[in-house]
Amino acid sequence: MAQVLEFKLPDLGEGLTEAEIVRWLVQVGDVVAVDQPVVEVETAKASVEVPCPYGGVVTARYGEEGTELPVGAPLLTVAVGEPDAESTAGSGNVLVGYGTSEAPGRRRRVRPVALTGGGAGANGATGGSAAVNGAEAAGTGVNGTAAAPGSGLPATALPADGPVPVISPLVRRLAREGGLDLRRLAGSGPDGLILRADVERALRDGADQGSGRTAEGPVMAQAMASAVAPAPVSGEVRVPLKGIRGAVADKLSRSRREIPDATCWVDADATELMRARAAMNAAGGVRISLVALLARICAAALARFPELNSSVDTEAREIVRHPHVHLGFAAQTERGLVVPVVRDAHARDAESLTGEFARLTEAARAGTLTPAELTGGTFTLNNYGVFGVDGSTPIVNHPEAAMLGVGRIVPKPWVHEGELAVRQVVQLSLTFDHRVCDGGTAGGFLRYVADCVEQPAVLLRTL
Repeated sequence: MAQVLEFKLPDLGEGLTEAEIVRWLVQVGDVVAVDQPVVEVETAKASVEVPCPYGGVVTARYGEEGTELPVGAPLLTVAVGEPDAESTAGSGNVLVGYGTSEAPGRRRRVRPVALTGGGAGANGATGGSAAVNGAEAAGTGVNGTAAAPGSGLPATALPADGPVPVISPLVRRLAREGGLDLRRLAGSGPDGLILRADVERALRDGADQGSGRTAEGPVMAQAMASAVAPAPVSGEVRVPLKGIRGAVADKLSRSRREIPDATCWVDADATELMRARAAMNAAGGVRISLVALLARICAAALARFPELNSSVDTEAREIVRHPHVHLGFAAQTERGLVVPVVRDAHARDAESLTGEFARLTEAARAGTLTPAELTGGTFTLNNYGVFGVDGSTPIVNHPEAAMLGVGRIVPKPWVHEGELAVRQVVQLSLTFDHRVCDGGTAGGFLRYVADCVEQPAVLLRTL
């Protein structure tokens, strides 16, 4: 006997609580195999194809392309045949390192929906009389309660007790400031989840229609004023701060808000480093990248100055020094700035670092980085010289304690061995968390990096 299994948006990793549907890869009525990709979603970290752990016929989809869903919200339902270990236990391969380990405890049956004629409904059915989550669309709300006339929303959507499902604390605060009783407001999100748009709609349109308003006066006026978007200006372009761009904005803002940072910089003669790299590559084998040599220098410097390979536990008021160097590096992609992490950079040679940088950079451009490859860094190397600039003031990649910025390497007049000469000069900038160390430590770290750039033989002591 066929059973309907619900596949929910899986846990996408550390700090990722929602994802935007970019593209559906299946239609209602399609037959899917176990672990077949069914939808492409974009998180704040990367764009990934999500495979379904169940095999069967797709009976419903939740959300249109461009819709943001929270982790745990239904993605689709699949009607499977006779249950077996494969179809009911879950494959565990929803995402690399994340996913299902067992079938959901609750199985929900949905009323069969005709796939031809009648048109499609909100969840992939096709018409005005199609079922929505197993209930008739006409005259019935999304949770099976009677709909308010003309609104499509139930007059009373929630029981008298228990938590009210909202998509974020911001929505709860907006309703509180506007005097809205969330228990009398039905959400348009999955399983009745209350979205910000639901609260804003109630504030704009329901003030005099019994929509759950419990307070009036200045508070309501203030909330309504904040809810209504300002009138657009001719020629004005508004870009939503969401996805990767939004995540970058949040992280940089948090860094500036929480970390008392300071920056020091120095110019260094990189001529000998460039000669050493040329000699390595002339010897044959894998061509060593410049960023790999800089990473090797950073790892050696962090071994001497471990204070900068740390983070701050604000709740415990402790500085946490990390035993391993997980080196992040800034990578610019079409989707925005991402920071892949090279694990155990301190234990890798230049050839291994070159290969790992190349692999992660390609994955970043393709949007296929996993959450594990984007988290857990302890120090970041930012080579902004590729953009043709000499210097910059890096922003620490929270919760790390320091970032080294490297400008372009260009010929400049330089005093070398007492004489003026044209040398390959680079500017190095270090931004550090002043809570973990003082200027002497930061200066010592940066000076050691500069010495290794000017005289690569210095690194022989640590090899």
